Amino acid sequence: MSVAVQNLKGAAPLPYTPEIARATRDLYAKVAHVIPEIEWPVFAPYVDAINKLKKQRNAVILGHNYMTPEIFNCVSDFTGDSLQLAREAARTDAQVIVQAGVHFMAETSKILSPSKTVLIPDVKAGCSLAASITGADVRLLRQKYPGLPVVTYVNTSADVKAESDVCCTSSNAVAVVEEIAREFGVDTVIMVPDKYLAQNVAKLTKIKVITYDGACEVHERFTPQDIRNFRAANPGVVVLTHPECPPDVVAEADFSGSTSAMIGYVGNHNPKKVVLVTECSMSDNVAVEFPKVEFVRPCNLCPHMKRITLPKILHSLQTMTTEVFVDPAIATRAKAAVDRMLAVKMPVQKAA
Repeated sequence: MSVAVQNLKGAAPLPYTPEIARATRDLYAKVAHVIPEIEWPVFAPYVDAINKLKKQRNAVILGHNYMTPEIFNCVSDFTGDSLQLAREAARTDAQVIVQAGVHFMAETSKILSPSKTVLIPDVKAGCSLAASITGADVRLLRQKYPGLPVVTYVNTSADVKAESDVCCTSSNAVAVVEEIAREFGVDTVIMVPDKYLAQNVAKLTKIKVITYDGACEVHERFTPQDIRNFRAANPGVVVLTHPECPPDVVAEADFSGSTSAMIGYVGNHNPKKVVLVTECSMSDNVAVEFPKVEFVRPCNLCPHMKRITLPKILHSLQTMTTEVFVDPAIATRAKAAVDRMLAVKMPVQKAA
């Protein structure tokens, strides 16, 4: 039984009718490679109901790369990493945004779309990394290191973003660090909260990076021995890691990059066998796009992401709950940090 099916335990079952089977046939064909046929009758009634209701509500669903495949591929209107999703939603005419992700992502969507209704299907869907730091912590760092700019990973609360000079993603962190150092005329920056991302960035730039003791509970569990075990059990496997992994894990990989960069690598290189060292649902989602690639699946699950299920998404649309709000004063300052990041020009790179 898959994790997704287990997550539906306790939800009121919906009937699987011939009409629903016909209505969802094409969607199942898309995910048949990763969802067993025996499980589809459990998912299909929710998929059908959600896709009908979101049209009535003028809503879009943002599916993060770590969502399970029936959410990511069958009900999401936009898919990708958190910032990419928020930017896409801001461009649409939809008045309702349902965040199939975690709470800080919903806050970012609200910051970039203040006039829209932003819903999160489970308000308890948090993030160990975002929870590791507060705005007060950033203010203390400024007192300790006066005059140094603060670079904040987008995987943080609005309050933390508001106390920062600029935000960054895992894909543009090096460029952001170097640009903000130039702007401030310094050779050192503070980077919060992910210590491993900061350490990995520091290896790629001459700028000194002061780190904070935060980490993602999914990525920090991987070890160099895990990578060696993957290679031993799967000769010829290509190993891709996320930069939230510890540096000694990244050093064992063939490539390290953001979730989008990992997907780009698979598309550009078409490896016969690959392991994505990140949250395991992403392998299922990438496998849908590249069915001829064999994916070795390291199953480190994010318990927070897995709080988002089809029944909860349907309930969220039915009841218009739970709505996410950000204090306008905080949102204005947080948006300034995000906008400053978006203004940073990325260096031209060859395809991974």
